[in-house]
Amino acid sequence: MREHALSDNRSYEILESLTTEVGARLAGSEADLRAVAWAEAKMRALGLDKVWKEPVQYPVWQRLSEQASVISPYPHRLQVTALGHSVSTPAGGVQADIVHVASLQDLKNTDAAKVRGKIVFIDHKLKKSTDYGEVAAGRSRGASEAARKGALALVIRSVGTDSHRLPHTGVMHYDEDAPRIAAAAISNPDADLLVRMLKRGEPVRLDLRIQTAMEGNFTSYNVIGELRGSEQPDDYVLIGGHLDSWDLGTGAVDDGAGCAITLGAAEFLRRHQLRPRRSIRVVLYANEEQGLIGGRAYHAAHRHEISRIQAASEADSGQGPVKTLRSDVVPAALVVVGQMQQVLTGLGVSAGGNQAHPGPDMGVLREAGAASFSLDMQADDYFDVHHTADDTFDKIEPVRIRQSCAAFAVFAWMAAQSPVDFGSGDELIQGRKNRTAG
Repeated sequence: MREHALSDNRSYEILESLTTEVGARLAGSEADLRAVAWAEAKMRALGLDKVWKEPVQYPVWQRLSEQASVISPYPHRLQVTALGHSVSTPAGGVQADIVHVASLQDLKNTDAAKVRGKIVFIDHKLKKSTDYGEVAAGRSRGASEAARKGALALVIRSVGTDSHRLPHTGVMHYDEDAPRIAAAAISNPDADLLVRMLKRGEPVRLDLRIQTAMEGNFTSYNVIGELRGSEQPDDYVLIGGHLDSWDLGTGAVDDGAGCAITLGAAEFLRRHQLRPRRSIRVVLYANEEQGLIGGRAYHAAHRHEISRIQAASEADSGQGPVKTLRSDVVPAALVVVGQMQQVLTGLGVSAGGNQAHPGPDMGVLREAGAASFSLDMQADDYFDVHHTADDTFDKIEPVRIRQSCAAFAVFAWMAAQSPVDFGSGDELIQGRKNRTAG
């Protein structure tokens, strides 16, 4: 199966279909519903036994216009994008000097007198993918922290590892106890430009104009397909990705690839008439980008069946290849995990430990006690295009995505065939606490 899956899966073709026939899939847009229709039709065309969708509701955020320029001392037009959920600037924009801080923590440590009446510029550079969470904190929480100190707006260096003049968007959050100010990201070359200007010792003044809208509630859907198990059909292995994307590119890497990888894995098993003992369920989640909303909705709708989830793993790190398989299971099941890891070595996948996280949308299931796995992917170039206009199908390499699809096919099959359960509930939760304490 491993060798056939490597050369005979359709993940690349599935992704080409999604990015060509739908393209960008901003949550709450018309394209969101076209993506849902595409996913439902594609699952049926691929021959999955059961296909359905479940409603997910959330408020609609819209990007209307965005513009940023240096007014003085050296006028320049900047490449800028509003951050998701940002409010608008006043109609005439915001014109103010910038105050330069190195990170969110640096902003917290800065005297409010230096921030009041300024535009805060967080200059936290993402140097490697493993630092994403730390750097993205400025994007997520910087606006509220700046507003508490009297700032008029927030501008951040894009959270990306590239040097292209393409800004990276991403969701941000407002604290209830803070005023709401506009928040935007500028490209990495433009952030470098601001730094060079600041080194000359003169105040740098910006003109920032952001117009957005938050308009009512929207109903989208988690789209779900299943290969029914032959012996324990009500127990299932859960795989998937998130169907939504940002609006700047066509969402090929984030996360069309994850959708195609997991759909391709299920399609490979069905096409070769490999009927698993337990069911294999593929979930394409709604609105991950703006707050894991589809993942939370799935948990709410299926909280009664946590013990039925044999294993959960989401693909949301680009196209791969898969480099490591990690687990989060009860000790008695580790011998089976070892067998899975041994088979996957033929795909260049190494064995990881028993401390896996299943992925963003499935994290809430892990917290509730679901057995979890992580198929860690090579991500050294992922943040070059992440959340930018450059996230397009031409970045996808067939060899990479097909290796990831083969790894997911082997993982899902072996997990569904396992002679033992991987555990659930209090036993798993307590085991995690013990490992953390240790």
